Amino acid sequence: MDRQQEFVLRTLEEREIRFVRLWFTDVLGFLKSVAVAPAEIEGAFAEGIGFDGSAIEGFARVSESDMVAKPDPATFQVMPYATGQGPPAARMFCDIEMPDGAPSWADPRQVLRRTMSRAAEMGFTFYTHPEIEFFLLKDLPGDGRAPEPADSGGYFDQATHDVAHDFRREAVFALEAMGISVEFSHHEVAPGQQEIDLRYADALTMADNIMTFRHIVKEVALTQGVFASFMPKPLTDQPGSGMHTHLSLFEGDRNAFHDPSDELNLSKTGRSFIAGLLRHAREITAVTNQWVNSYKRLFGLQAQNTVMEAPAYVAWGQANRSALIRVPMYSPGKASSTRVELRSLDSACNPYLAFAVVLAAGLKGIEEEYDLAPGTEDDVSAMSENERRALGYADLPHNLSEAVRVMEDSELVAETLGEHVFDFFLRNKRTEWAEYRSQVTPFELARYLPVL
Repeated sequence: MDRQQEFVLRTLEEREIRFVRLWFTDVLGFLKSVAVAPAEIEGAFAEGIGFDGSAIEGFARVSESDMVAKPDPATFQVMPYATGQGPPAARMFCDIEMPDGAPSWADPRQVLRRTMSRAAEMGFTFYTHPEIEFFLLKDLPGDGRAPEPADSGGYFDQATHDVAHDFRREAVFALEAMGISVEFSHHEVAPGQQEIDLRYADALTMADNIMTFRHIVKEVALTQGVFASFMPKPLTDQPGSGMHTHLSLFEGDRNAFHDPSDELNLSKTGRSFIAGLLRHAREITAVTNQWVNSYKRLFGLQAQNTVMEAPAYVAWGQANRSALIRVPMYSPGKASSTRVELRSLDSACNPYLAFAVVLAAGLKGIEEEYDLAPGTEDDVSAMSENERRALGYADLPHNLSEAVRVMEDSELVAETLGEHVFDFFLRNKRTEWAEYRSQVTPFELARYLPVL
């Protein structure tokens, strides 16, 4: 038994923890959990917890249903919000294995781990730093009605009697109690919309943190009588919720993206990484923006007098928030601060799969030494279609159907996800699109029923 496992067992005893929740996600990124008594954890470290993989979205056929969840002791944390609400509980993330101990081909965590291993073979560690947006709502209508925001605040508003102010404070306390460092939190542009930025970490740790983040945010919201939603665009006339993600590669302690001799302090490695993201952006969009609703954020209407910050066009720039990728200049002379911001991801993606395809695209650019075209500081969204075409700025897929068609021809995505996840994901998304396309919407009824 290693030291991390010993620490977990000792903490369970000292803190008198009664339940340990073992977490993993299905292929679509929905959190799965099994509660285990502390007495069973030592056995779980040694042999795992068996479960029926055929009952989990995308995991296995009935004939291959036996799977094993092996808890990762490095992810052990006590759940803070249980204090005063019953016996304390803890959680650990699991790696999913086959009965013979081989990694499961269907486990999103293993998909990301595989891609990070490829980066490690090239000498890189992949770090991410997400800015996670979401909505606080007074209700969650199940009949198709628009939800009501929990507040009427705007960007950076400070409302002392507002539910959002207390919510963000309590959410940050809960996150930091679980070892998840928060850099910033503030009200976003739309009524009810919040943003909490997590401090950078390696991509696997961050994907675990994002799954924990979503769970804790929803739990804290419930304690305050509101509901949290990570739906990309719940309100037609307001901006959607993105997850702008800062990316960097390090070689040991050295930032591989930094070059002090470059005008943007951006190394050849960093430029090739950006070029890889741009060249493969359309291919990976079905993964980074995996829901029908995701494309309402990228191409939907905005509220009056709000800036179109959802990046729908494949371009990059230095401080250009209309571009898909930008190079932030908050601390331009600081080597560790040189990074790339990818702005297309939304906060409802599966972070394991999304980070895997993003990393794969960037690594491909480095391996193949892609050249980076000049950036732009123009508002790409304000250009006409002909102007964008003349400048070589392609559109991201306009809807989930188009994104799936582009993804199904991508060798990069197929190799990154693996055959099983790739095939299941495509089948699932085709079904989602078919179900969506068959619906008669309130828009159609309101516009056409009275006049046709």
